[in-house]
Amino acid sequence: MKKYLHLVFVLLCKLNTFGQTEKPNIIFILTDDQRYDMLGCTGNDLIQTPHIDSIAAQGTLFTNAHVTSAICTPSRASIFLSQFERKHGVNFNSGTSVSNEAWEQAYPVVLRKHGYYTGYIGKNHVPVGKEGYQTGYMEQTFDYWYAGHKHLGFYPKGRHSIFKAANSDTQIEILDEGVTDFFSNEHKLEGAKHFIDERPSDKPFFLNICFNLPHDAGAGTMRMLETDPDIYKTLYRDLDIPLPKNYVEHEHIVTPKLPPSIHFAEEIQTGYSYTKKPDEVKERTIRQMQAVTGIDKLVGNLRATLKENNLDGNTIIIFSSDHGLFMGEYGLGGKSLCYEICTHVPLIVYNPIIKPKARGQKNDQLVQSIDIAPTILSYAGIEKPDSFQGKDLSFIINGKDKPVRDFLYTENLWSTQFGNPRCESVQDKTWKYIRYYKNENLRASAKIAAAKMLDIPMGEMLYKQHDPDIALYRTFIENPLKGEPAVYEELYNLKEDSGELKNIAGDAKYRLKLEEMRKIWAEKIKYARGEGNPKVYRYTKDSSLED
Repeated sequence: MKKYLHLVFVLLCKLNTFGQTEKPNIIFILTDDQRYDMLGCTGNDLIQTPHIDSIAAQGTLFTNAHVTSAICTPSRASIFLSQFERKHGVNFNSGTSVSNEAWEQAYPVVLRKHGYYTGYIGKNHVPVGKEGYQTGYMEQTFDYWYAGHKHLGFYPKGRHSIFKAANSDTQIEILDEGVTDFFSNEHKLEGAKHFIDERPSDKPFFLNICFNLPHDAGAGTMRMLETDPDIYKTLYRDLDIPLPKNYVEHEHIVTPKLPPSIHFAEEIQTGYSYTKKPDEVKERTIRQMQAVTGIDKLVGNLRATLKENNLDGNTIIIFSSDHGLFMGEYGLGGKSLCYEICTHVPLIVYNPIIKPKARGQKNDQLVQSIDIAPTILSYAGIEKPDSFQGKDLSFIINGKDKPVRDFLYTENLWSTQFGNPRCESVQDKTWKYIRYYKNENLRASAKIAAAKMLDIPMGEMLYKQHDPDIALYRTFIENPLKGEPAVYEELYNLKEDSGELKNIAGDAKYRLKLEEMRKIWAEKIKYARGEGNPKVYRYTKDSSLED
């Protein structure tokens, strides 16, 4: 009789616990342009991130996690699809969008097909469907949607109508309102899209929370308005903010990091020109730190909400960033290159269900952003699609430490008028090899001059893709596999030179190592490319004019 009553009690608890099912609930938090060193748990002694530090202390902090492409759109597409850019074929300069067929294999869609209630809050920067951001297709593949396409800015109401009814004005606090609404069936948040009437109590949930911070599109638009929370006006302004290690002021550059023949550094987007002046770097660092602390506060609110709803014991939390950012190191700004500053990101996984002895790990295995999707599906008990290229990391999180891969492969195919060269990299825990190709792109300064002369809108001149750009991008994908030679190479011993300061590719002493790394590159780029044509749609200015 006692056993029977106990069973009834357990069943009633499960019925009364919203979303508490046998399958775990999963929350994935993705920040924007957040460097690895922008958290307390990753070694930053100035920043205040107690809640994120807490999930790291109770979970697994991957200390050697890297993205596959260090720029927003391809990186985020790689996370969704668990594919290298060279396979999925979507970037700012690709003239393409993710096809409906390809999107059917994106991990949120797969989760939904297998019974998860899914939500998306924040920034999306991946065009999906025939009309890309305008199609409305992506929104309909989630059960709950409170997000804007492309940049949100620090004050999103001025950019996206979906946020206009929020009580707050600042990005993080608006998204926090979305999180509160997601966990409520009252549907009080005007603007949020609910594709089913209410969240079922018998289904597990998945929630994506994606920020446009500390990205400069957000941090750079902070105005310290009277209505802003104090955190964005005063925090860290009493500190002496140091310049980044290996910072070089623009006017003191003697030898550029990369040869000017392949890297047109003076063509950098104006949004990153602050890196040229020390005072501006310090100001932007303060804003970025404020933004990350604001995100940390949201994480704290989220965990409190989970606890209030008795969901904390069955909800996995994943935290990462889409890539890093130069803050004047080597005299550089922006991102996209294959250096550690750009590719190395925080990756934290907190699973409350695992054994206590597996908690609080710091793991240095070679992992990548494409591993997030297969890990999520693994915890959901779902077989990953054949199209995935990433690895399941759950065995490490569960306490079993073994290698994930022998080498990481990263790439940059965003080679445009803004000066960055195409490059690819392979690395293990000690050695890193980067190769670069001839840069024949028309420079931004030439386009700007022509736009001014003929009164052409600058946005049209610099940022719109046309059909011939698709062909150019495809050569970026295929030509290295067809024998296009590298015009410049770098080799670094990361254990002796973690700052990637001394290129030893030209040192005869390391000739054999260089040859070995070239062979590894040849193997890894073939895997990254995969088989067949990419599953994409034409998405250009020309295609939009035909509709």
